[in-house]
Amino acid sequence: MIKAIFLTICILLLSACSFKSPPNQWQYKSTAAFESYTKNFLSSEDALAKNDLSRAIKHAKHSANLKTLARVYLGECALNISVGIDDNCNSYKEVAALIDDKSLDAYFTFITSKSSIEVENLNKIYKNFASFVNVKDFDNAQKEIFKITKPTSKLLAASLIKDKLSIQTVDEMINIASFNGYKKSVLFWLNVKKTKVTDADEIESISKTISILNSKD
Repeated sequence: MIKAIFLTICILLLSACSFKSPPNQWQYKSTAAFESYTKNFLSSEDALAKNDLSRAIKHAKHSANLKTLARVYLGECALNISVGIDDNCNSYKEVAALIDDKSLDAYFTFITSKSSIEVENLNKIYKNFASFVNVKDFDNAQKEIFKITKPTSKLLAASLIKDKLSIQTVDEMINIASFNGYKKSVLFWLNVKKTKVTDADEIESISKTISILNSKD
């Protein structure tokens, strides 16, 4: 009987240790909240997205290490830019002045096109695309977009050279956004396409589609 009680206590103690929360749980929570923000923002679930972003920022502010907070602010800026919303990334720039992260700096120049993109420090998924953009080889840059596997990253890259894209590529961006239910992105790309087509009937058709998607019924 005593051995059974002792064994039960040991199991309970081991279980308690196994389920102990990691010390950097704030970081996991911030990342999870931002992932939810990304989905809800692009899906035009604005109320949910606002709450997600607030949680991501709140959790990131649990640490004096500001890199996670910087990533949240830079990610927010990138999503805005990907759907045509003007954003100077001011929240990121305030935090960036207090940290030293070349990869984040490279990503900032990448999404804002403030200067030549620092390809060396950029995430590898964008390197070839950015290299072609740097030399204004937009035909090859456009081809590189289709080699990017993550939908949100593909849509972001395309948005950075939207004026240089063919109608076929714009149509593909509409398809990608539609498949993933990214309504905000769908509307952005429909408006981009509207500026590229010349046929009056097609322009009217795009306008009607936009109107239907924006209707509250």
